[in-house]
Amino acid sequence: MWRYMKPRLPTMKHILTLIVTLLLVLPTVLQAAGDATPPARPNILWLIAEDMSPHFGCYGEKTIQTPNVDKLAAGGVLFERAFATGPICSPSRSALITGMYQTSIGAHHHRSGVGSEKIVLPADVQLVPRLFQQAGYYTSNGGYPAMGRGKTDYNFEFDPGIYDGTDWKTRKAGQPFFAQVQLWGGKIRDVAKQIAEARKQLGGATPADAVPLPPYYPRTPAILDDWAATLDAVRITDKHVGEIVERLRTEGVLDQTIIFFVTDHGVSHGRGKQFLYDEGTHIPFVVIGPGLPRGLRRKDLIEHIDMAAMSLALAGIPLPKAMQARNALAPDYQAREATFAARDRADETVDRIRSVRTERWKYIRNFLPQRPYLQPNAYKDHKPCLIALRAAEAAGLLDEVQRQLFAKARPPEELYDLAADPWEVHNLAADPAQAATLQGLRAMLDRWIERTNDQGRTPEPESRYDSDMAAYQSRKPDPEVAKNIALMKQWAREGK
Repeated sequence: MWRYMKPRLPTMKHILTLIVTLLLVLPTVLQAAGDATPPARPNILWLIAEDMSPHFGCYGEKTIQTPNVDKLAAGGVLFERAFATGPICSPSRSALITGMYQTSIGAHHHRSGVGSEKIVLPADVQLVPRLFQQAGYYTSNGGYPAMGRGKTDYNFEFDPGIYDGTDWKTRKAGQPFFAQVQLWGGKIRDVAKQIAEARKQLGGATPADAVPLPPYYPRTPAILDDWAATLDAVRITDKHVGEIVERLRTEGVLDQTIIFFVTDHGVSHGRGKQFLYDEGTHIPFVVIGPGLPRGLRRKDLIEHIDMAAMSLALAGIPLPKAMQARNALAPDYQAREATFAARDRADETVDRIRSVRTERWKYIRNFLPQRPYLQPNAYKDHKPCLIALRAAEAAGLLDEVQRQLFAKARPPEELYDLAADPWEVHNLAADPAQAATLQGLRAMLDRWIERTNDQGRTPEPESRYDSDMAAYQSRKPDPEVAKNIALMKQWAREGK
């Protein structure tokens, strides 16, 4: 039996200790809580960089300094595990602007619907800029620094009138804005003149011999030079972010603006862009602004499409019922169990890959396993990193891990323990000890494919492929592209 005990009244010492503790803790609590009275209709600004993984100081990059993005992260919310739903720009951007998986809306093939056969969105799918327009926001989409017309690259028909202009400066006085600013990001390194100018602005290049490389890339001079250029593209992107934030401050609207900084997918390298390894899908995702927590690092899984839901919710705009994006800032938010990604046709190169990623595991399904990892693709094959990798392979400079990318065929399934193998080089799909894990993730992906109506289950009609390829070749005819198109059709006839 418990005996009744008379409660002890707090002594003066206890009261003083409590007061001191509160005085010490309260500033931290208030800092994490953010501003108590955010604007009713804040401006929403999307900063979207191309072809860039999280090589920023706030994500652990040590080789270079990125003070501006780091400052955003320190004053806002950084999502450590944010992933794009597609590792190629147009499917990724099509998903982001709708808050939908690109596979659910028929926008999964890169630059599809650009020919005579068009793609029309389902009736219940709405574009984020239009929803902001309908709520009275001024909408703009500009490319930095000129702020001319910004990149859209959507794989479907849309009304250009969803954007009122290219710069929020042309809005009406007092009108809130939803603005997208497109940053060249990683593509800066692809143009010699641009990377030279960037390095001039930065006061010099990153020393190539100082850069770290993933174990699946050889430390050859050409690869190191390319990786150094990648990091310099990150540095100049960080500088651009700082300039845009300073503009908001000068205009007196910084404290009324919620800023998102993301990239469309990961770095354009051998195992990055076009693949579903983390190098191709893991992206930086930072949000800062009035009413948001400060200095918060979140480890839960989110998808890049969630930016659409967060933005609408922050502006008080109801989310469309069909929208698959989730508001990860909602008080009642339920964290995702996993993220999903899809890779389909890229220009002339036909493929179909799907993945599911949990906190610990990555499961990849290759639906065309008889094809090589590095299928012929004119766009990617002309990149310095691929040229350097092929040269290293031809010279016999690759180790066993580095040669994996040059396999003539792929396993139907790949399974990686990200805790023990963060570089995703040890495929455990055939390991009997992981049979239960494999089966569980396989079933999870199957359910996602069914639940989201993955339209990749049906091959792209040849007439649409031909239509898109005719449009692709009309811009700049390329014998290599024509050769690859013929090979894609041959492999399809052979059942590969």
